[in-house]
Amino acid sequence: MPHTDRTPGRPLAGTVVLDLTTALAGPYATLLLAGLGATVVKVENPATGGDSARNNSPYYGRDGLNMARVDDTDMSVSMMGRGRNKKSITLNLKDPRGRATFLRLARNADIVVENYAAGTADRLGIGYEDVRAVNPTVIYTSISGFGAGGGSGKAMDSIIQALSGVMYTAGEPGTEPVRIGLPVGDLLAPLYAVIGTLAAKTQRDQDGVGQHVDVSMLGALTSLLSTEPFDAHEQVGLPVRTGNEVPRLAPFGIFPAKDGFLALCGPTDTFARGVFRAMGRPDLIEDERFATRDQRVHHASALHEMVGAWSQSRPRAEAVAALAAQGVPAAEVLTPADALRNPDVRRREEVVELGHPEHGSTGVMGPGVPIRFSHADVRLDRPAPHLGEHTGELLADLGGLSGEEIAELRQAGVI
Repeated sequence: MPHTDRTPGRPLAGTVVLDLTTALAGPYATLLLAGLGATVVKVENPATGGDSARNNSPYYGRDGLNMARVDDTDMSVSMMGRGRNKKSITLNLKDPRGRATFLRLARNADIVVENYAAGTADRLGIGYEDVRAVNPTVIYTSISGFGAGGGSGKAMDSIIQALSGVMYTAGEPGTEPVRIGLPVGDLLAPLYAVIGTLAAKTQRDQDGVGQHVDVSMLGALTSLLSTEPFDAHEQVGLPVRTGNEVPRLAPFGIFPAKDGFLALCGPTDTFARGVFRAMGRPDLIEDERFATRDQRVHHASALHEMVGAWSQSRPRAEAVAALAAQGVPAAEVLTPADALRNPDVRRREEVVELGHPEHGSTGVMGPGVPIRFSHADVRLDRPAPHLGEHTGELLADLGGLSGEEIAELRQAGVI
């Protein structure tokens, strides 16, 4: 039996994942699988320095954070986040011996995940049909820009955002398209990939049949866009781009405070009345301009001007407290640095401090597993590996290679 990490209480304990992914979309999918307890074997190319994320600045090392690598133990913060709980082996898959070695590993894998451009894995001889030939029950998950047989071209996050239409949903009316700062194209597809992988695994556990799970970055993001009926809005004359407001809701939006901004959502009669009381203007409850939802929407400009004048005269925490006291949904607009240190997400380990394999705590925050279980222990509690750190161990334990075979591969530069 191959060696696996069977940490008690983890849902995917004993599940072996071969990780052929690089950059962000694929590695985030396998990061979640690792956090759920799977043994994730990260396969990296020794000829190129491994995952491209290993060369993303900034780096963390013995001297803390630096924009350039200055020491052999320095590790990219990107890799420190995305590589946790994984084991790294090096394998040149363009070499026939590397391909053969990968297929030996695949015989004992439950899941393979790759995010090459569509068709690349097949050309390398490590695609779904190649792996299925040696392991008929394998779950083989592909994440690509346009899906198997889809469009061509490089599928970077900005390209996917552009093609999905989301760039014309953010920003003010009449302004240029806006790229969403969070790489949503790169991050949404892996979530669907994990859902598909676990669904396929559940089916396989019932009927013993493996299958190919195919997720398109473009399809994932455009599908999410379609949950809001933007095309219907255009047909009835509602604007698609609304900035920080929603034309059919009032009071609603982002408002200035003395020391920043606050978000306010008060479209119902109950919430709107709470806003008026928080502002010290209960008289507005009886004002015919604001008495009903439709009237508030019709007079939204005047209403929002009043709310903004009130909020900008006080600190945001004070304004939010006044609104909350009246039961109104409101919150301070936090910077990313503050949001990452929010006690609520820290307590639930949805965001955690990253560790360095040699230098320990870093003070740098990264994603945890944002799912809590009542009867399972899920977490990312092991630092990212250095390139090829587990090559010999896993080729022997998982692939069944002898010491002599491993030495020959190493001598030939295949590993």
